[in-house]
Amino acid sequence: MIEGLSGPFGNVGQNQLKSWQFVADNLNGAKNAAGVKFEIVGMDSKGSPQEALNTFKAAVDQGFRYIVQGNGSGAALALSDAVGKHNERNPGKEVVYLNYAAVDPALTNEKCNYWHFRLDADTTQKMEALTSFMKEQPTVKKVYLLNQNYSHGQQVAKYFKEGMTRKRPDVQIVGDDLVPMGQVKDFAPYVAKIKQSGADTIVTGNWGQDLTLLVKALNDSGLKLPMYTYYAAVSGTPTVLASGGESEVFQISYAHSNYTGVMGKLTSDFQKKFGDDFYTFSIYNGIVLLSEGMAKAQSTDPVKVAAAMSGMRFKGFNGDSEMRKSDHQMQQGLYITKWQKVDKKNAYSVEKTGYTFAPVKYIEAYVASTPTSCQMKRPS
Repeated sequence: MIEGLSGPFGNVGQNQLKSWQFVADNLNGAKNAAGVKFEIVGMDSKGSPQEALNTFKAAVDQGFRYIVQGNGSGAALALSDAVGKHNERNPGKEVVYLNYAAVDPALTNEKCNYWHFRLDADTTQKMEALTSFMKEQPTVKKVYLLNQNYSHGQQVAKYFKEGMTRKRPDVQIVGDDLVPMGQVKDFAPYVAKIKQSGADTIVTGNWGQDLTLLVKALNDSGLKLPMYTYYAAVSGTPTVLASGGESEVFQISYAHSNYTGVMGKLTSDFQKKFGDDFYTFSIYNGIVLLSEGMAKAQSTDPVKVAAAMSGMRFKGFNGDSEMRKSDHQMQQGLYITKWQKVDKKNAYSVEKTGYTFAPVKYIEAYVASTPTSCQMKRPS
């Protein structure tokens, strides 16, 4: 696992390292299709694309043939490119890259790579679903966009504008800010701009401290606006949301907090063990996809496993899932969830706050699916 395990977003990386290790432990041996034992080793990229490349080289030198990464599309694009070049130059030592959270559409479009498999839904899929939901909300009239200034944040703003222009041309964009990632310690000036703009809605793809500190500044100012997010459930943010009392916060994601059955037990056991939430559900699909690929290939050789995973359909945590062959973009259903107090139907207390993210709308995989421009070069 190549990830930012220290620095401004280290709390998120640490949660996800524990998540990979926890899921692997729960699905090891006879509990997965291939009967293999997975061991997850964390390597700190400090959230930097350059460090991610250095870490990748170190991992390859140590004999790792499977890498996972997710936080930061800049690092993901660098890794995808590096894996492709490494595999071309080193036949017999190929590496497979599972991307569990980086959502820049380029990764499965113009910069697609056969050795890269994305487990998360990309920004175009999420925004298609989110704008379809928002167009039905009559109170949404004046929107303020606030995003991190790197590929993901820029894409959130771009695809929101495109989607809403098509679906609700009456909606005004009254602000569009890009903030330096992981550097803003006080969001009060941005909140003042939001207030001044007359916005009735905030849309943000921020995550980690860049969302937590935004919510804190909104709480401190007493500004209560509906907020549409990608990552409100991520480490630290729910606690700050709860400290502000009732608020109208929506999240677009491929999962929610209140599963029953296998995933319900997994989230509950994770919270008991770590006092933290399991929220990166794509990790579960990553282990399932890998083991199903190994079982189909009857091998753990990355070349054979990659060929088996390309186009594979399998039962994920969210039902029927497909690793689309043309671009290696997971096809899966998406949820709009809403922040609310726990109740009988939605009983999982996120970060033990007494609040939860309850599903309000499910978008089928075929509705959330978006086309690809990927011209994938496949190994002969």
